Amino acid sequence: MWKLIIAFAFVVTAAAVVYICSRLRRFPFLKRLKERSNILSWLASLAMLLPIGLLILYNVTTMLVVLLHLALFFAISDLVFLLIRKTTNREVGPTVRNLTAIIVTVVYLGIGWIMANHVFVTRYTFRTDKQLGELRIAQIADSHIGSILDGNEFAYQMDRIASYNPDILVITGDFVDDDTPYEDMMTACNALGRLKTTYGVFYVFGNHDKGYYNSRNFTTEELRKALEDNGVTILEDESVLIDHRFYIIGRQDRSTRDRADIADLVKNLDKTKYMIVLNHQPNDYEAEEASGVDLVLSGHTHGGHIFPAGLVGLLSGANDKEYGAERRGNTTFVVTSGISGWAIPIKTMCFSEFVIMDIIQD
Repeated sequence: MWKLIIAFAFVVTAAAVVYICSRLRRFPFLKRLKERSNILSWLASLAMLLPIGLLILYNVTTMLVVLLHLALFFAISDLVFLLIRKTTNREVGPTVRNLTAIIVTVVYLGIGWIMANHVFVTRYTFRTDKQLGELRIAQIADSHIGSILDGNEFAYQMDRIASYNPDILVITGDFVDDDTPYEDMMTACNALGRLKTTYGVFYVFGNHDKGYYNSRNFTTEELRKALEDNGVTILEDESVLIDHRFYIIGRQDRSTRDRADIADLVKNLDKTKYMIVLNHQPNDYEAEEASGVDLVLSGHTHGGHIFPAGLVGLLSGANDKEYGAERRGNTTFVVTSGISGWAIPIKTMCFSEFVIMDIIQD
């Protein structure tokens, strides 16, 4: 499946490069070169894309995203100026059309870079009639250590979270990535060990945490040990009762073949106590609502990350929600856009965040 998606992406990108070069050749200096040599004009237009091509030194995915967006905005620019010509009978020159597309692309992706690299704070307040008192939960997901946030930057974000005095920190998956360096992983784990909370840090695995390609220089067991050595509680289809007030129920990732049903995880719990589920992927909402849990916390979607990735997840049924808070019956669902991102240091559909939730008893 992934091989087909990657092959399709490269075919589309190759077409985008040809289209972009055909637009660049409208610049007057390339138009004059075209009159002398058609081949040279194509090569010159291709050379203009060299700065984008150098993004391959960062990663291939980012280069592809930039090229596809540039092609898209060239097409939109052509359409807009065609409509202007049709409605006003005014012709806009090729230089203006080209520069408009390039500037819009730079601004759009520049804002996307800020949205991905600056970590915002999102706050929610939820109410319950259960005997809980007050509880402040900090949630992070999708740090993908080493992708956008390295270990030291992650540690800085933990200091920011500490300033909110959370009772508990929950990590809803994809703490590390497939190529996270060992040193960054250890730095991030040590930062979790220094974080001061009332009840500690609780963690569930995401689909990237155990690695897909064995391309990183540490094992899942080394990750597990580093987390546990720093006081992090890992929950894999397990629950823990905290302070006789509330449960944390950690589900294995949806990609795990033998993960337990949510109904089985809660059947022996005291339903009069507040129940919080950690589930990396925002999927299985119907069963989670039926189980009677109070709060379900997820990540995975990155808030959509790059259009149209989020819509694909929703329309295909892979995700029940892309971002934000929603109440279904007596259950509240929260999907965070993540404290970082995966592979692409740009977010055009959302922003990076950590979440602070206050649960207040009525």
